[in-house]
Amino acid sequence: MRAGNSPTEVEPKARHGGSREAIIEAAGRLFLERGFGFVSMDDLAKAAGVARRTLYNQFATKEDIFREMLRRVSGQLEDTFPAGMESNGEVEDVLRLVARLILDVHKQPEYSGFLRMVVADSRQLPWIAEEFAAVMEPRTERLVQYLTSQTARGILDCRSPALAAHQFMGMLNELSLWPWMIGRESLPFPNDEVVEETVQMFLQRYRRPRSKARTSRGAS
Repeated sequence: MRAGNSPTEVEPKARHGGSREAIIEAAGRLFLERGFGFVSMDDLAKAAGVARRTLYNQFATKEDIFREMLRRVSGQLEDTFPAGMESNGEVEDVLRLVARLILDVHKQPEYSGFLRMVVADSRQLPWIAEEFAAVMEPRTERLVQYLTSQTARGILDCRSPALAAHQFMGMLNELSLWPWMIGRESLPFPNDEVVEETVQMFLQRYRRPRSKARTSRGAS
């Protein structure tokens, strides 16, 4: 327990909503500018414009702040690979939906900034990459499961659904995310064109010829 912070001194979190948001915003900025390991709690309190005591009432450690930021990123990713997406129609429609949602996430400064911080700090602090991966993997696995189910139905022919899922996301990352990660603007292609070309390229490789797909379904 920290000295000087008795239970009676800790104010309800509801009264610190603005302070909490200011701390998260300051943390995102400082972690990205300096690196997680080079930012102190005092730095965060000063940048957020809050008293040190207020900071500790909200977050006991920098790691707690990181995990709150990760929780928010997780919420953004939850919408990117929605549960039950296999019920959204034909395979083209599902892949278009997923592609649009991925591109929408890339546009969110909170996500892109957080990812940039993870990349910068994970070599020195491996636990950062591990916790980020633990959030990412279940979302990616939804796409893997979808591709697996479509392969089982004879619609797709993915010998390795996991590889195919990463290829699909990689095409989108190359055009939308990685340019920003190295300090450039996203490449100048309309989102609709990026989505359509990515989906069609993916299906050109992985869609089973329709005659074979019908035969496969008829035999099941």
